[in-house]
This record gives sequence, C-alpha cells and structure tokens, in this order.
Amino acid sequence: LLSDDIKFKDLGLLITDEEQRFGVVHKEKIKQMKINVDALTLTATPIPRTLQMSLIGIKELSMIETPPKNRYPIQTYVTMRHDTIIKEAIERELLRGGQIFYLYNYTEDIEQKAVEINRLVPEAKVCYAHGKMDKYALEKIISAFIDHEYDVLVSTTIIETGIDIPEANTLIINDADLLGLSQLYQI
Repeated sequence: LLSDDIKFKDLGLLITDEEQRFGVVHKEKIKQMKINVDALTLTATPIPRTLQMSLIGIKELSMIETPPKNRYPIQTYVTMRHDTIIKEAIERELLRGGQIFYLYNYTEDIEQKAVEINRLVPEAKVCYAHGKMDKYALEKIISAFIDHEYDVLVSTTIIETGIDIPEANTLIINDADLLGLSQLYQI
C-alpha cells in the first residue's frame, strides 16, 4: 500500500497499526498521506515521538484500559530455562484443557525441540511451525492446532502476527533475552 505505484482515488481514513514497526521511509510516506486525511494509529507500544506529540497537544491519545470480559490478568515469570518448570507449566495448562505456545526461534532444529518437548510431557500432542515451511503445510499445522488436535505448538516468532486461539493461554519463550522489548510485548 505504500509503494509509489499505488494512488488512492479519494482516501478518507488512514488506520496505521503498530507504527513502531515501520521504517523511516514508510513513516515519511504515511505522514504525507495524513495531510488531508483522518488518521488513526493503533499500537500497544507507542513510540516516544507519538507520546510526546500527544502530551503537547499535536495528537490526541486514547487508552483502552478495560480488559475484555472474563479476561484474567497476565502472569509473567522470568526464569532460567529448566525442564521441570517447562513440564509443570505445560501440565498445568493441559489439566485445564488449554493449549501452549512454545516459542523457539531456531528453524534449523525446531523439529528436534518439538520431540524434546514431547519426551518431557509424553501426554501432550506436540507440533511445530515456522515461516520457512511450505505455506500449505504451515496452514495445515496451524489449522490443526486451532482445532485442538495438538496441545503444544513449538513455533518461531510467526505467532506474533496475532493468531487468536482462546484455548492457548500459556506462552513459553525460549531465549527471550534475544528478542526486543516491543517484539516481546507484541508476542
């Protein structure tokens, strides 16, 4: 949508989601598009410049502070990687009928990690997915996970795009220290 060969006939509303993920060139193009257009920017992690503009009155800022109905507060634990903790977290989620995302951002041995998780929790049905997979195989795995044919999805950061699976209430992130703060927040 931001390429030079796209021309809008009568653009009236521009909605930008996750503004912090755009580069400088794209932000400049968006800024030019906003001149005569109503604009709405959505983000969970606003960039400092956007916050500053809202504080001095150039932009209006609205915050959604009410969680969806029946939403429990998020509990975050930062620990050293330990099989016992991983096993307990997976088993706890299985007991309540839920599913687990296990973020493992190494495609070269993600299949081995899935086998390792399955050995750790034999009663769990484990699958894996990453962006280098054939798109049909990837779609099949994700659909099977959504249909609760699997309990644990070992995946790369492809899950950050917003897969909405209500039964997936536990997220385990391997090597979280190698990811950026905005990326962790998005995940």
